[in-house]
Amino acid sequence: MSDGLDAAVKALVAGQVVAIPTDTVYGLAADAFHTGAGDRLFVVKRRPRDVDLPVLVASEEQALALATGVPDAARRLMARYWPGALTLVLPRNPDVVADLGDDEATIGLRCPDHDVPLELCRRVGPLATTSANLHGQPTATSAEEVRALFGPAVPVVVDGGTCAGSPSTVVDCTGAEPKLLRLGRIPWDEIADTVL
Repeated sequence: MSDGLDAAVKALVAGQVVAIPTDTVYGLAADAFHTGAGDRLFVVKRRPRDVDLPVLVASEEQALALATGVPDAARRLMARYWPGALTLVLPRNPDVVADLGDDEATIGLRCPDHDVPLELCRRVGPLATTSANLHGQPTATSAEEVRALFGPAVPVVVDGGTCAGSPSTVVDCTGAEPKLLRLGRIPWDEIADTVL
């Protein structure tokens, strides 16, 4: 696994797209702060630019550097569910220069409960990410499926065995009260009990 991590770090630093296991599904990742890497991720995924890319972080500290005006509700959710399958949409720090799509006002952040993305985020920094599939298609559940689907467009695939979990729950924390955007592994009633 360490060889795969070293290769992934090298590719990410060079602005390439890599595939990694997570605690939910296999993901495609890129260093969104590297010129052209975010755009490359949109192209490989065939994802429309109006569907913004979320960002994986290694810690709450990394997340808070990318957001601004983070409400108490979001901080409570981070404390309870991170690392884990919860993506929080927060007001984006205007100083953050990263190609995540058309919306520059908000940013989706998640701290995953998996050693591979956590280590890559520690070594490279926050990573733009998306599930390892073509937009609108089923997500690959193994490294072999990822390689078959993307070929040379994704030069490094870190093999983490089978990843076939539910996606993360996505909660918008930019308004007066948190709103559910996508139901995933964490039930909404649990989240509501934490913050509402």
